Amino acid sequence: MVAKQAHPLLRDRAAGLSPEVVRLLDEASGAMADGELDRAEAALAAVLALAPDGVEALRLSGQLQQLRGNDAQAVAILRQALAKHPRDALLHISLGISLQAQGENEAALAALQRACELAPDFAPAWFNLGRMFQLQGRPAGAITALHRALDIDPDHLAARLVLASAQTGLGAEAQAAANYREVLQRQPGHPEAWSGLAGLDTGRFGKDDVAQLQRALQMPHPAPLARIRLGFALARALEDQAEYHAAFRALRKANAWRRRQLNWNAAGMRARADAMLAAFAEPLAGAADAALGEQVIFLMALPHAGAGLTRQILAAHPYVGGVDESPDLQRVISDESARRGQPLLQWVGSATPADWARLGQDYLARTGHWRRGLPRFIDANRLNWRVVGVALAMLPGARVVHCRRDALETCFACYRLLFASGHDFSYDLDDIASYWRDHERLGRHWQRLFPQRFLEHDYEALLANPEAQVRRLLAFCGLEVDPACLGFQHEPTPARTALRTRQPWLREPALAARYGAELDRLRLLLGVR
Repeated sequence: MVAKQAHPLLRDRAAGLSPEVVRLLDEASGAMADGELDRAEAALAAVLALAPDGVEALRLSGQLQQLRGNDAQAVAILRQALAKHPRDALLHISLGISLQAQGENEAALAALQRACELAPDFAPAWFNLGRMFQLQGRPAGAITALHRALDIDPDHLAARLVLASAQTGLGAEAQAAANYREVLQRQPGHPEAWSGLAGLDTGRFGKDDVAQLQRALQMPHPAPLARIRLGFALARALEDQAEYHAAFRALRKANAWRRRQLNWNAAGMRARADAMLAAFAEPLAGAADAALGEQVIFLMALPHAGAGLTRQILAAHPYVGGVDESPDLQRVISDESARRGQPLLQWVGSATPADWARLGQDYLARTGHWRRGLPRFIDANRLNWRVVGVALAMLPGARVVHCRRDALETCFACYRLLFASGHDFSYDLDDIASYWRDHERLGRHWQRLFPQRFLEHDYEALLANPEAQVRRLLAFCGLEVDPACLGFQHEPTPARTALRTRQPWLREPALAARYGAELDRLRLLLGVR
Protein backbone atom coordinates (compact mmCIF):
# COMPACT_ATOMS: atom_id res chain seq x y z
CA MET A 1 0.00 0.00 0.00
CA VAL A 2 1.34 3.41 -0.94
CA ALA A 3 1.41 5.85 1.95
CA LYS A 4 -0.50 9.07 1.50
CA GLN A 5 1.55 12.15 0.88
CA ALA A 6 1.08 14.96 3.38
CA HIS A 7 -0.74 17.98 2.01
CA PRO A 8 1.57 20.92 1.23
CA LEU A 9 -0.09 22.86 4.06
CA LEU A 10 1.29 20.34 6.52
CA ARG A 11 4.79 20.18 5.10
CA ASP A 12 7.63 22.51 5.95
CA ARG A 13 5.74 24.33 8.70
CA ALA A 14 9.08 25.07 10.32
CA ALA A 15 10.97 25.98 7.13
CA GLY A 16 13.80 28.43 7.71
CA LEU A 17 13.90 27.98 11.47
CA SER A 18 16.93 26.88 13.43
CA PRO A 19 17.31 23.26 14.54
CA GLU A 20 16.73 24.31 18.16
CA VAL A 21 13.44 26.00 17.30
CA VAL A 22 12.34 22.98 15.28
CA ARG A 23 13.16 20.72 18.23
CA LEU A 24 11.14 22.94 20.59
CA LEU A 25 8.19 22.99 18.21
CA ASP A 26 8.24 19.19 18.05
CA GLU A 27 8.40 19.05 21.83
CA ALA A 28 5.45 21.43 22.17
CA SER A 29 3.37 19.51 19.65
CA GLY A 30 4.11 16.18 21.31
CA ALA A 31 3.36 17.55 24.77
CA MET A 32 -0.01 18.88 23.61
CA ALA A 33 -0.85 15.50 22.10
CA ASP A 34 -0.01 13.88 25.45
CA GLY A 35 -2.04 16.42 27.42
CA GLU A 36 1.06 17.91 29.07
CA LEU A 37 -0.03 21.52 28.60
CA ASP A 38 2.43 23.14 31.00
CA ARG A 39 5.37 21.51 29.20
CA ALA A 40 3.94 22.56 25.85
CA GLU A 41 3.53 26.14 27.05
CA ALA A 42 7.12 26.28 28.25
CA ALA A 43 8.42 24.97 24.91
CA LEU A 44 6.30 27.48 22.95
CA ALA A 45 7.48 30.34 25.12
CA ALA A 46 11.06 29.38 24.31
CA VAL A 47 10.20 29.22 20.58
CA LEU A 48 8.56 32.64 20.57
CA ALA A 49 11.53 34.12 22.38
CA LEU A 50 13.78 32.86 19.56
CA ALA A 51 11.36 33.40 16.62
CA PRO A 52 8.50 35.72 17.69
CA ASP A 53 6.88 35.83 14.23
CA GLY A 54 6.92 32.06 13.58
CA VAL A 55 3.56 31.09 12.17
CA GLU A 56 3.61 27.55 13.55
CA ALA A 57 4.49 28.69 17.08
CA LEU A 58 1.60 31.17 17.01
CA ARG A 59 -0.80 28.55 15.68
CA LEU A 60 0.21 26.05 18.34
CA SER A 61 -0.07 28.78 20.99
CA GLY A 62 -3.64 29.40 19.87
CA GLN A 63 -4.42 25.69 20.00
CA LEU A 64 -2.91 25.48 23.46
CA GLN A 65 -5.25 28.18 24.70
CA GLN A 66 -8.14 26.32 23.05
CA LEU A 67 -7.18 23.23 25.04
CA ARG A 68 -7.07 25.29 28.23
CA GLY A 69 -10.53 26.69 27.50
CA ASN A 70 -9.20 30.23 27.08
CA ASP A 71 -11.11 30.86 23.86
CA ALA A 72 -10.83 34.65 23.87
CA GLN A 73 -7.07 34.42 24.30
CA ALA A 74 -6.87 31.83 21.52
CA VAL A 75 -8.80 34.13 19.19
CA ALA A 76 -6.48 37.04 20.00
CA ILE A 77 -3.35 34.98 19.32
CA LEU A 78 -4.69 33.56 16.07
CA ARG A 79 -5.79 36.97 14.81
CA GLN A 80 -2.34 38.29 15.61
CA ALA A 81 -0.87 35.43 13.57
CA LEU A 82 -3.25 36.06 10.67
CA ALA A 83 -2.28 39.71 10.54
CA LYS A 84 1.20 38.49 9.63
CA HIS A 85 0.19 35.39 7.63
CA PRO A 86 -3.29 36.12 6.18
CA ARG A 87 -3.21 33.28 3.63
CA ASP A 88 -2.44 30.46 6.06
CA ALA A 89 -5.48 28.16 5.90
CA LEU A 90 -4.52 26.28 9.08
CA LEU A 91 -4.69 29.53 11.03
CA HIS A 92 -8.16 30.22 9.66
CA ILE A 93 -9.28 26.72 10.69
CA SER A 94 -8.00 27.18 14.23
CA LEU A 95 -9.57 30.62 14.43
CA GLY A 96 -12.93 29.26 13.29
CA ILE A 97 -12.89 26.58 15.97
CA SER A 98 -12.05 29.12 18.70
CA LEU A 99 -14.66 31.61 17.51
CA GLN A 100 -17.36 28.96 17.60
CA ALA A 101 -16.31 27.95 21.11
CA GLN A 102 -17.01 31.47 22.35
CA GLY A 103 -20.33 31.71 20.54
CA GLU A 104 -19.35 33.78 17.49
CA ASN A 105 -20.97 31.42 15.02
CA GLU A 106 -21.13 33.59 11.92
CA ALA A 107 -17.52 34.73 12.35
CA ALA A 108 -16.51 31.09 12.84
CA LEU A 109 -18.18 30.09 9.57
CA ALA A 110 -16.53 32.99 7.75
CA ALA A 111 -13.08 31.88 8.99
CA LEU A 112 -13.65 28.30 7.89
CA GLN A 113 -15.06 29.34 4.52
CA ARG A 114 -11.93 31.41 4.02
CA ALA A 115 -9.81 28.34 4.83
CA CYS A 116 -11.67 26.40 2.13
CA GLU A 117 -11.08 29.21 -0.38
CA LEU A 118 -7.36 29.25 0.40
CA ALA A 119 -6.98 25.45 0.37
CA PRO A 120 -9.83 23.98 -1.71
CA ASP A 121 -8.05 20.62 -1.94
CA PHE A 122 -7.51 20.27 1.82
CA ALA A 123 -10.03 17.82 3.28
CA PRO A 124 -9.70 19.01 6.92
CA ALA A 125 -10.80 22.50 5.89
CA TRP A 126 -14.03 21.16 4.40
CA PHE A 127 -14.49 18.76 7.31
CA ASN A 128 -14.27 21.57 9.86
CA LEU A 129 -16.63 23.71 7.83
CA GLY A 130 -19.13 20.85 7.63
CA ARG A 131 -18.80 20.10 11.32
CA MET A 132 -19.40 23.79 12.10
CA PHE A 133 -22.56 23.85 9.99
CA GLN A 134 -23.76 20.73 11.82
CA LEU A 135 -23.02 22.21 15.25
CA GLN A 136 -25.10 25.22 14.27
CA GLY A 137 -28.06 23.09 13.24
CA ARG A 138 -27.59 23.66 9.49
CA PRO A 139 -27.38 20.11 8.11
CA ALA A 140 -27.82 21.06 4.44
CA GLY A 141 -24.66 23.18 4.51
CA ALA A 142 -22.90 20.44 6.47
CA ILE A 143 -23.74 17.82 3.85
CA THR A 144 -22.37 19.93 0.99
CA ALA A 145 -19.09 20.64 2.78
CA LEU A 146 -18.62 17.08 4.00
CA HIS A 147 -19.15 15.64 0.52
CA ARG A 148 -16.31 17.91 -0.61
CA ALA A 149 -14.10 16.55 2.18
CA LEU A 150 -14.86 12.97 1.19
CA ASP A 151 -14.33 13.66 -2.50
CA ILE A 152 -10.80 14.71 -1.56
CA ASP A 153 -10.20 12.00 1.05
CA PRO A 154 -12.63 9.04 1.02
CA ASP A 155 -10.82 7.62 4.07
CA HIS A 156 -11.75 10.62 6.27
CA LEU A 157 -13.89 8.65 8.73
CA ALA A 158 -14.69 11.63 10.95
CA ALA A 159 -16.16 13.44 7.94
CA ARG A 160 -18.21 10.37 7.06
CA LEU A 161 -19.60 10.15 10.59
CA VAL A 162 -20.61 13.82 10.71
CA LEU A 163 -22.11 13.47 7.23
CA ALA A 164 -24.21 10.54 8.44
CA SER A 165 -25.38 12.60 11.41
CA ALA A 166 -26.35 15.50 9.14
CA GLN A 167 -28.20 13.16 6.79
CA THR A 168 -30.05 11.71 9.76
CA GLY A 169 -31.15 15.20 10.76
CA LEU A 170 -32.72 15.72 7.34
CA GLY A 171 -34.42 12.33 7.29
CA ALA A 172 -32.07 10.79 4.70
CA GLU A 173 -31.71 7.64 6.78
CA ALA A 174 -30.77 5.28 3.96
CA GLN A 175 -27.78 7.47 3.05
CA ALA A 176 -26.86 7.85 6.72
CA ALA A 177 -26.97 4.10 7.27
CA ALA A 178 -24.76 3.55 4.21
CA ASN A 179 -22.16 5.94 5.61
CA TYR A 180 -22.23 4.36 9.05
CA ARG A 181 -21.85 0.93 7.42
CA GLU A 182 -18.93 2.23 5.34
CA VAL A 183 -17.17 3.28 8.54
CA LEU A 184 -17.82 -0.16 10.03
CA GLN A 185 -16.37 -1.81 6.91
CA ARG A 186 -13.13 -0.01 7.70
CA GLN A 187 -13.32 -0.20 11.51
CA PRO A 188 -15.75 -2.98 12.55
CA GLY A 189 -15.84 -1.97 16.19
CA HIS A 190 -16.24 1.79 15.72
CA PRO A 191 -18.47 2.86 18.67
CA GLU A 192 -19.77 6.09 17.11
CA ALA A 193 -20.83 4.33 13.92
CA TRP A 194 -22.71 1.64 15.85
CA SER A 195 -24.32 4.30 18.03
CA GLY A 196 -25.40 6.25 14.96
CA LEU A 197 -26.93 3.16 13.38
CA ALA A 198 -28.79 2.39 16.60
CA GLY A 199 -30.44 5.81 16.48
CA LEU A 200 -31.90 5.34 13.01
CA ASP A 201 -35.55 4.54 12.51
CA THR A 202 -35.26 2.66 9.23
CA GLY A 203 -33.56 -0.67 8.89
CA ARG A 204 -32.99 -3.37 11.45
CA PHE A 205 -29.96 -4.99 12.99
CA GLY A 206 -29.36 -8.63 12.13
CA LYS A 207 -27.87 -11.54 14.04
CA ASP A 208 -24.48 -10.84 12.49
CA ASP A 209 -24.62 -7.33 13.94
CA VAL A 210 -25.34 -8.75 17.38
CA ALA A 211 -22.31 -11.02 17.11
CA GLN A 212 -20.11 -8.21 15.86
CA LEU A 213 -21.19 -5.92 18.69
CA GLN A 214 -20.58 -8.65 21.25
CA ARG A 215 -17.07 -9.13 19.85
CA ALA A 216 -16.44 -5.39 19.93
CA LEU A 217 -17.47 -5.26 23.58
CA GLN A 218 -14.88 -7.94 24.40
CA MET A 219 -12.09 -5.74 23.08
CA PRO A 220 -10.25 -3.26 25.34
CA HIS A 221 -11.52 0.32 24.98
CA PRO A 222 -9.39 3.13 26.37
CA ALA A 223 -12.36 5.57 26.46
CA PRO A 224 -15.27 4.51 28.71
CA LEU A 225 -17.74 6.22 26.35
CA ALA A 226 -16.81 3.73 23.62
CA ARG A 227 -17.99 0.77 25.70
CA ILE A 228 -21.14 2.67 26.68
CA ARG A 229 -22.03 3.43 23.04
CA LEU A 230 -21.52 -0.18 22.05
CA GLY A 231 -23.66 -1.35 24.96
CA PHE A 232 -26.61 0.81 23.97
CA ALA A 233 -26.24 -0.30 20.35
CA LEU A 234 -26.19 -3.95 21.41
CA ALA A 235 -29.44 -3.44 23.32
CA ARG A 236 -31.08 -2.05 20.18
CA ALA A 237 -29.73 -4.94 18.09
CA LEU A 238 -31.10 -7.48 20.56
CA GLU A 239 -34.47 -5.72 20.52
CA ASP A 240 -34.55 -6.20 16.76
CA GLN A 241 -34.16 -9.94 17.38
CA ALA A 242 -37.04 -9.75 19.93
CA GLU A 243 -34.57 -10.90 22.62
CA TYR A 244 -35.97 -8.51 25.23
CA HIS A 245 -34.49 -10.19 28.31
CA ALA A 246 -30.99 -9.99 26.82
CA ALA A 247 -31.66 -6.46 25.54
CA PHE A 248 -32.64 -5.29 29.02
CA ARG A 249 -29.53 -6.90 30.49
CA ALA A 250 -27.41 -4.99 27.94
CA LEU A 251 -29.28 -1.78 28.74
CA ARG A 252 -28.76 -2.25 32.46
CA LYS A 253 -25.01 -2.70 31.98
CA ALA A 254 -24.64 0.25 29.60
CA ASN A 255 -26.67 2.55 31.85
CA ALA A 256 -24.65 1.48 34.90
CA TRP A 257 -21.40 2.27 33.07
CA ARG A 258 -22.71 5.71 32.15
CA ARG A 259 -24.14 6.34 35.62
CA ARG A 260 -20.69 5.77 37.15
CA GLN A 261 -19.30 8.61 35.04
CA LEU A 262 -21.82 11.11 36.36
CA ASN A 263 -22.62 12.74 39.66
CA TRP A 264 -26.40 12.90 39.56
CA ASN A 265 -28.06 13.61 42.91
CA ALA A 266 -31.78 12.82 42.90
CA ALA A 267 -32.23 14.11 46.46
CA GLY A 268 -30.62 17.40 45.45
CA MET A 269 -32.98 17.73 42.49
CA ARG A 270 -35.94 17.00 44.73
CA ALA A 271 -34.79 19.68 47.17
CA ARG A 272 -34.48 22.22 44.32
CA ALA A 273 -38.00 21.41 43.19
CA ASP A 274 -39.24 21.85 46.78
CA ALA A 275 -37.50 25.22 47.00
CA MET A 276 -39.03 26.37 43.71
CA LEU A 277 -42.50 25.36 44.92
CA ALA A 278 -41.97 27.32 48.13
CA ALA A 279 -40.65 30.42 46.33
CA PHE A 280 -43.66 30.39 43.98
CA ALA A 281 -46.38 29.39 46.43
CA GLU A 282 -48.41 32.14 44.75
CA PRO A 283 -47.81 34.13 41.56
CA LEU A 284 -45.35 36.99 41.97
CA ALA A 285 -46.01 40.60 41.05
CA GLY A 286 -44.34 40.34 37.68
CA ALA A 287 -43.90 42.78 34.82
CA ALA A 288 -46.79 45.26 34.66
CA ASP A 289 -47.37 44.87 30.91
CA ALA A 290 -49.66 41.84 30.67
CA ALA A 291 -48.86 41.48 26.95
CA LEU A 292 -45.07 41.42 27.37
CA GLY A 293 -43.78 38.19 25.87
CA GLU A 294 -46.94 37.26 23.97
CA GLN A 295 -44.63 36.17 21.11
CA VAL A 296 -43.20 33.34 23.21
CA ILE A 297 -44.42 29.75 23.43
CA PHE A 298 -42.45 27.85 26.07
CA LEU A 299 -42.45 24.06 25.77
CA MET A 300 -42.15 22.11 29.01
CA ALA A 301 -41.40 18.41 28.58
CA LEU A 302 -39.33 15.45 29.59
CA PRO A 303 -37.34 13.84 26.77
CA HIS A 304 -39.52 11.64 24.53
CA ALA A 305 -42.75 13.05 25.93
CA GLY A 306 -43.99 14.42 22.61
CA ALA A 307 -42.29 17.81 22.49
CA GLY A 308 -40.69 17.00 19.14
CA LEU A 309 -44.06 16.42 17.50
CA THR A 310 -45.54 19.51 19.16
CA ARG A 311 -42.64 21.58 17.86
CA GLN A 312 -43.20 20.29 14.34
CA ILE A 313 -46.90 21.18 14.46
CA LEU A 314 -46.27 24.70 15.72
CA ALA A 315 -43.22 25.37 13.55
CA ALA A 316 -45.26 24.49 10.45
CA HIS A 317 -47.48 27.52 11.07
CA PRO A 318 -46.61 30.51 8.86
CA TYR A 319 -46.83 32.87 11.85
CA VAL A 320 -44.25 30.97 13.94
CA GLY A 321 -40.73 32.28 13.47
CA GLY A 322 -38.56 29.43 14.68
CA VAL A 323 -37.52 27.08 17.47
CA ASP A 324 -34.95 28.05 20.08
CA GLU A 325 -33.26 25.33 22.13
CA SER A 326 -30.47 27.55 23.48
CA PRO A 327 -30.52 28.38 27.20
CA ASP A 328 -31.42 32.07 26.75
CA LEU A 329 -33.91 32.02 29.63
CA GLN A 330 -31.39 30.37 31.94
CA ARG A 331 -28.71 32.87 30.88
CA VAL A 332 -30.93 35.85 31.70
CA ILE A 333 -31.54 34.35 35.15
CA SER A 334 -27.89 33.48 35.79
CA ASP A 335 -26.69 36.90 34.63
CA GLU A 336 -29.14 38.58 37.00
CA SER A 337 -27.98 36.31 39.83
CA ALA A 338 -24.37 37.28 39.09
CA ARG A 339 -25.29 40.98 39.05
CA ARG A 340 -27.02 40.70 42.42
CA GLY A 341 -24.46 38.32 43.93
CA GLN A 342 -27.26 35.94 44.99
CA PRO A 343 -28.73 32.72 43.60
CA LEU A 344 -32.18 32.94 42.03
CA LEU A 345 -34.21 31.73 44.99
CA GLN A 346 -32.64 34.35 47.26
CA TRP A 347 -33.48 37.35 45.08
CA VAL A 348 -36.70 36.23 43.41
CA GLY A 349 -38.93 37.48 46.24
CA SER A 350 -37.42 40.97 46.23
CA ALA A 351 -37.58 41.55 42.47
CA THR A 352 -39.91 44.42 41.52
CA PRO A 353 -42.24 44.60 38.51
CA ALA A 354 -39.68 46.92 36.92
CA ASP A 355 -36.98 44.27 37.46
CA TRP A 356 -39.12 41.60 35.85
CA ALA A 357 -39.90 43.84 32.89
CA ARG A 358 -36.19 44.56 32.42
CA LEU A 359 -35.38 40.84 32.46
CA GLY A 360 -38.21 40.10 30.05
CA GLN A 361 -36.93 42.72 27.60
CA ASP A 362 -33.43 41.24 27.95
CA TYR A 363 -34.78 37.81 27.04
CA LEU A 364 -36.68 39.17 24.03
CA ALA A 365 -33.57 40.97 22.81
CA ARG A 366 -31.50 37.77 23.04
CA THR A 367 -34.06 35.73 21.12
CA GLY A 368 -34.94 38.30 18.47
CA HIS A 369 -33.16 36.45 15.66
CA TRP A 370 -35.35 33.38 16.24
CA ARG A 371 -38.60 35.31 15.84
CA ARG A 372 -37.69 36.69 12.39
CA GLY A 373 -40.35 39.38 12.75
CA LEU A 374 -43.20 36.86 13.06
CA PRO A 375 -45.85 36.89 15.79
CA ARG A 376 -44.74 33.73 17.63
CA PHE A 377 -41.67 31.65 18.32
CA ILE A 378 -40.97 28.50 20.35
CA ASP A 379 -38.55 28.17 23.26
CA ALA A 380 -38.01 24.42 23.66
CA ASN A 381 -35.09 24.37 26.10
CA ARG A 382 -35.09 21.17 28.16
CA LEU A 383 -34.80 23.06 31.50
CA ASN A 384 -37.85 25.29 31.01
CA TRP A 385 -39.94 23.16 33.37
CA ARG A 386 -37.91 24.22 36.38
CA VAL A 387 -38.39 27.98 35.91
CA VAL A 388 -41.90 28.48 34.52
CA GLY A 389 -42.75 30.80 37.41
CA VAL A 390 -39.74 32.99 36.64
CA ALA A 391 -40.53 32.98 32.90
CA LEU A 392 -44.12 34.14 33.44
CA ALA A 393 -43.07 36.84 35.92
CA MET A 394 -40.71 38.20 33.25
CA LEU A 395 -43.10 37.61 30.35
CA PRO A 396 -46.72 37.65 31.55
CA GLY A 397 -47.98 37.34 27.97
CA ALA A 398 -46.07 34.13 27.23
CA ARG A 399 -47.71 30.73 26.98
CA VAL A 400 -46.49 27.38 28.35
CA VAL A 401 -47.33 24.07 26.67
CA HIS A 402 -46.70 21.05 28.90
CA CYS A 403 -46.10 18.05 26.62
CA ARG A 404 -47.02 14.83 28.40
CA ARG A 405 -46.95 11.16 27.46
CA ASP A 406 -47.58 7.86 29.22
CA ALA A 407 -45.26 7.78 32.24
CA LEU A 408 -43.86 4.29 31.66
CA GLU A 409 -43.21 4.86 27.95
CA THR A 410 -41.59 8.25 28.64
CA CYS A 411 -39.30 7.02 31.39
CA PHE A 412 -38.31 3.82 29.58
CA ALA A 413 -37.59 5.80 26.40
CA CYS A 414 -35.14 7.89 28.43
CA TYR A 415 -33.50 4.76 29.84
CA ARG A 416 -33.04 3.29 26.35
CA LEU A 417 -31.18 6.31 24.98
CA LEU A 418 -27.60 7.46 25.38
CA PHE A 419 -27.91 11.26 25.34
CA ALA A 420 -25.21 13.35 23.73
CA SER A 421 -25.16 15.58 26.82
CA GLY A 422 -27.33 16.50 29.77
CA HIS A 423 -30.19 14.38 31.14
CA ASP A 424 -27.88 12.88 33.76
CA PHE A 425 -30.91 11.51 35.61
CA SER A 426 -31.69 9.03 32.83
CA TYR A 427 -29.20 6.23 33.56
CA ASP A 428 -30.83 4.73 36.63
CA LEU A 429 -34.46 3.66 37.01
CA ASP A 430 -34.80 5.10 40.51
CA ASP A 431 -33.36 8.42 39.36
CA ILE A 432 -35.66 8.53 36.32
CA ALA A 433 -38.75 7.90 38.44
CA SER A 434 -37.70 10.54 40.96
CA TYR A 435 -37.07 13.08 38.20
CA TRP A 436 -40.43 12.28 36.59
CA ARG A 437 -42.20 12.88 39.93
CA ASP A 438 -40.45 16.25 40.37
CA HIS A 439 -41.41 17.22 36.83
CA GLU A 440 -45.04 16.20 37.37
CA ARG A 441 -45.53 18.04 40.65
CA LEU A 442 -44.00 21.23 39.30
CA GLY A 443 -46.19 20.89 36.22
CA ARG A 444 -49.32 20.57 38.35
CA HIS A 445 -48.22 23.56 40.43
CA TRP A 446 -47.59 25.79 37.40
CA GLN A 447 -50.98 24.83 35.99
CA ARG A 448 -52.69 25.83 39.24
CA LEU A 449 -50.83 29.15 39.40
CA PHE A 450 -51.23 30.10 35.73
CA PRO A 451 -54.40 28.39 34.43
CA GLN A 452 -54.82 30.84 31.55
CA ARG A 453 -51.19 30.64 30.38
CA PHE A 454 -50.54 26.89 30.82
CA LEU A 455 -51.79 24.04 28.60
CA GLU A 456 -51.41 20.30 29.15
CA HIS A 457 -50.88 18.73 25.72
CA ASP A 458 -51.21 14.95 25.80
CA TYR A 459 -49.36 12.84 23.23
CA GLU A 460 -51.74 9.89 23.30
CA ALA A 461 -54.74 12.22 22.89
CA LEU A 462 -52.99 13.87 19.95
CA LEU A 463 -52.55 10.55 18.16
CA ALA A 464 -56.10 9.48 18.95
CA ASN A 465 -57.78 12.69 17.74
CA PRO A 466 -55.17 14.77 15.91
CA GLU A 467 -57.31 17.46 14.35
CA ALA A 468 -59.16 18.34 17.56
CA GLN A 469 -55.93 18.42 19.57
CA VAL A 470 -54.08 20.53 17.01
CA ARG A 471 -56.98 23.02 16.93
CA ARG A 472 -56.90 23.18 20.73
CA LEU A 473 -53.13 23.74 20.72
CA LEU A 474 -53.25 26.48 18.10
CA ALA A 475 -56.14 28.26 19.81
CA PHE A 476 -54.22 28.31 23.08
CA CYS A 477 -51.20 29.81 21.27
CA GLY A 478 -53.35 32.52 19.67
CA LEU A 479 -52.95 31.08 16.16
CA GLU A 480 -55.50 30.42 13.47
CA VAL A 481 -55.73 26.87 12.19
CA ASP A 482 -53.45 26.30 9.20
CA PRO A 483 -53.48 23.11 7.09
CA ALA A 484 -49.69 22.85 7.34
CA CYS A 485 -50.02 22.15 11.06
CA LEU A 486 -52.01 18.99 10.35
CA GLY A 487 -49.45 17.59 7.92
CA PHE A 488 -47.75 15.47 10.58
CA GLN A 489 -50.55 12.89 10.18
CA HIS A 490 -49.58 12.05 6.61
CA GLU A 491 -46.67 9.73 5.82
CA PRO A 492 -44.22 10.04 4.26
CA THR A 493 -43.20 13.69 4.41
CA PRO A 494 -39.66 15.02 4.86
CA ALA A 495 -40.62 16.79 8.08
CA ARG A 496 -42.28 13.69 9.52
CA THR A 497 -39.37 11.48 8.47
CA ALA A 498 -36.90 13.85 10.11
CA LEU A 499 -39.05 13.98 13.23
CA ARG A 500 -39.19 10.19 13.46
CA THR A 501 -35.42 10.09 13.14
CA ARG A 502 -34.95 12.53 16.00
CA GLN A 503 -37.60 10.77 18.10
CA PRO A 504 -36.83 7.04 17.76
CA TRP A 505 -39.54 6.12 20.27
CA LEU A 506 -42.10 6.92 17.55
CA ARG A 507 -40.94 3.69 15.90
CA GLU A 508 -42.31 1.59 18.75
CA PRO A 509 -45.02 3.61 20.53
CA ALA A 510 -45.68 0.83 23.05
CA LEU A 511 -42.26 -0.75 23.26
CA ALA A 512 -42.26 -0.90 27.06
CA ALA A 513 -45.03 -3.52 26.94
CA ARG A 514 -42.74 -5.88 25.01
CA TYR A 515 -40.27 -5.90 27.89
CA GLY A 516 -42.94 -7.32 30.20
CA ALA A 517 -41.70 -8.20 33.68
CA GLU A 518 -38.29 -6.60 33.04
CA LEU A 519 -39.94 -3.24 33.76
CA ASP A 520 -41.90 -4.27 36.86
CA ARG A 521 -39.58 -2.25 39.09
CA LEU A 522 -40.07 0.87 36.99
CA ARG A 523 -43.85 0.33 37.07
CA LEU A 524 -43.69 0.08 40.85
CA LEU A 525 -41.60 3.25 41.13
CA LEU A 526 -44.01 5.16 38.91
CA GLY A 527 -47.13 3.73 40.53
CA VAL A 528 -48.49 2.34 37.26
CA ARG A 529 -49.62 -1.14 36.22
